[in-house]
Amino acid sequence: MEQNQKGSRAYLISIVMVAILGGLLFGYDTAVISGAEKGLQAFFLGAGDFTYTDAWHGFTCASALIGCIIGSAVSGFLASNLGRKNSLTVAGILFFISALGSMEPEFMLFEHGIPSFPLLVTFNIYRIIGGIGVGLASAICPMYIAEVAPSNIRGTLVSWNQFAIIFGQLVVYFVNFIILGQNVNPIVESLKILNPDEAAWAISTGWRYMFGSEAVPAGLFALLICFVPETPRYLVMAGRDTKALAILQKINGTAAGRAILDDIKNTITERTERVFTYGWLVIFVGIMLSVFQQAVGINAVLYYAPRIFGDMGMTNPMVNTVVMGVVNILFTLVAIFTVERWGRKPLLITGSIGMAAGAFGVAVTFGSPSLSIACMLSIMVYSAAFMMSWGPICWVLISEIFPNTIRGAAVAIAVAFQWIFNWIVSSTFVPMFNMQLGGDEHFGHWFTYSLYGIICVVAAVFVWRLVPETKGKTLEDMSKLWKKE
Repeated sequence: MEQNQKGSRAYLISIVMVAILGGLLFGYDTAVISGAEKGLQAFFLGAGDFTYTDAWHGFTCASALIGCIIGSAVSGFLASNLGRKNSLTVAGILFFISALGSMEPEFMLFEHGIPSFPLLVTFNIYRIIGGIGVGLASAICPMYIAEVAPSNIRGTLVSWNQFAIIFGQLVVYFVNFIILGQNVNPIVESLKILNPDEAAWAISTGWRYMFGSEAVPAGLFALLICFVPETPRYLVMAGRDTKALAILQKINGTAAGRAILDDIKNTITERTERVFTYGWLVIFVGIMLSVFQQAVGINAVLYYAPRIFGDMGMTNPMVNTVVMGVVNILFTLVAIFTVERWGRKPLLITGSIGMAAGAFGVAVTFGSPSLSIACMLSIMVYSAAFMMSWGPICWVLISEIFPNTIRGAAVAIAVAFQWIFNWIVSSTFVPMFNMQLGGDEHFGHWFTYSLYGIICVVAAVFVWRLVPETKGKTLEDMSKLWKKE
């Protein structure tokens, strides 16, 4: 009887754990290329019908981002028409197909182990399919968690999705390391493989196992998502009030479940409304949260960490990268355990200031051997400040600030902008970083991190002036918050 009155916390945690597997796959899929790309490059350098240039390799490494943009753009349509749960099932199936297809792109089409241009196209199609899964998961997993979570712990539970993303990246780094084992990755210079004999296994097989390893968590996610319920908010919009009430009461207790259902029904007068029903400001705030999360430059740091630490003169940049990964995990936990106590805005503003300090610190110290430790610490501060703020809290806000009736479409728009700016930042970092002015080889370093620092300051002002505090508010309160007075 007590459980019926208070709800089942174990039931809530179990369905949230399944949902954040989607976040883990998000991190896994985006990071798996880091260990596989050298073997993949060497494999396609053996093609006889075309030359696998650096440009082709760059496109192949980033092709999943094309799928991410597509997946996030259609996530609103799928979430509103198929439901949140079924859309996540689609994402899981796409992850699974991509993993197996990327491992064996020749399947039923080409002779195994013979590189060619058609095979490269097929491989990239499989990577784009996985990217669509990432785009769907990146938008719908936080939305799903927000729509099942009680308002007093919603921020904490959604923040665990960001933890799962970072953890998924660390898991795949470890898996790639185990798969490679005592084998050696190829060394490629000027489109030539310098160690073809000792790297033969990595070139023929290693990269395949790395991509294929994703099939295990993908298959598990696609299976387990079948056992979680649809979100009560979607069920009410679909006219299935009885089912929605049963889930709400199981999570929140009998009386609270009924009250929440009444709240939902009072804010949902029709299944969906036009995106701008609540004005342009709510959409603008959602888009800019996504833009700033990427424009502060964090993915340039995460994607190119070994290169950055190597340029600093560090003797073992991979060790520094792993240390930074551990720091990222720890500071993501800071956000998880403080978001409901401190609130969303204070964490974002504090994080923005910390990131600005870190970015300006890198700009001032980079290139000076005597300041290499200070430079490395500045990078760590920059990354840690992001992980305790914009990393998880952006997802929390995007999942909760939009009113129920426009959430699917509005989240899709916001997350699509996130992936677009992810691509912009990732593709502009290297040319900006290597810029020279008047023979000054460090100008690009100073300019790049100074620009990121300025954007961090602007982000802090944006949050202070335009972003509402949503701590403790129900999702139904969002309709009142954005309604014009």
